[in-house]
Amino acid sequence: MITQEEICNTVCDLYREAAIVLPDDIKEALKAAYENEESEIARLNIETVLKNIQIAEEKSLPMCQDTGLPIIFVKLGNVKVENLHQGIIDGVKKATKEVPLRTNVVDPLTRKNTGNNVGKDIPQINVELTDTDTLEITVFPKGFGSENNNRLEMLLPGEGIDGIKKFFEESVLKAGGKPCPPTVLGVGIGGSSDMVMKLAKKALLRPINESNSDPRLAKLEEELKTIANDTDIGPMGLGGKTTTLGVNVELADTHTAGLPVAICVQCWAARRATAILKDE
Repeated sequence: MITQEEICNTVCDLYREAAIVLPDDIKEALKAAYENEESEIARLNIETVLKNIQIAEEKSLPMCQDTGLPIIFVKLGNVKVENLHQGIIDGVKKATKEVPLRTNVVDPLTRKNTGNNVGKDIPQINVELTDTDTLEITVFPKGFGSENNNRLEMLLPGEGIDGIKKFFEESVLKAGGKPCPPTVLGVGIGGSSDMVMKLAKKALLRPINESNSDPRLAKLEEELKTIANDTDIGPMGLGGKTTTLGVNVELADTHTAGLPVAICVQCWAARRATAILKDE
């Protein structure tokens, strides 16, 4: 059985990794963007980000003062698990003290801070059932400088691909420099209004150097990336060739009368960390 304590320690360790160490695909994309930029201010901004990443790793400190809202993705297979829910909560509390993490979680009306990054329905836990013999946990700390720029649109079916591209471009332009570009953008298409935003967020879990396995969506990812970078918003919104490091698209079937589309914006600190536990 996978114990509550093991889950707690795993979540804590994953949060520490996610807060301090940026995934390799994002770091490599930033380095490539630095080499590709021609604007001096754009190169300076990316150079500053790269130095920030290096210092965070060397000093074992979070790379950003906003250590995010705790969002957890779980793939639950055919394993015995002791109190998964409480184990995750305990792990977030432990990480808050030990990493440490900024306490971000508040009551949305009174704005009272809970003091430990847990609260009503937080951490947000997303569970997917799988036919495996493992428990996979991904910690996805979501900063709100980027989250505040997410958008959802219920397009009409007739608007099709062109409508999706138009909405995407409008969303990137509206966000401008607010989400600390260069960003990573998750795009959800289909499902229902709540499902499509979840798809957009899940798209951010895939490394940006791995195209969608569906050729239609892989092509769309490249087209949307070009649209974003052609805006010349650039690093930190001060102009340049790199507004986004990558665009990931995920799709689900939908109702015949609808075309839901969602954009989930992630800043350059596209943090995520995953572990796989086995029932031994």
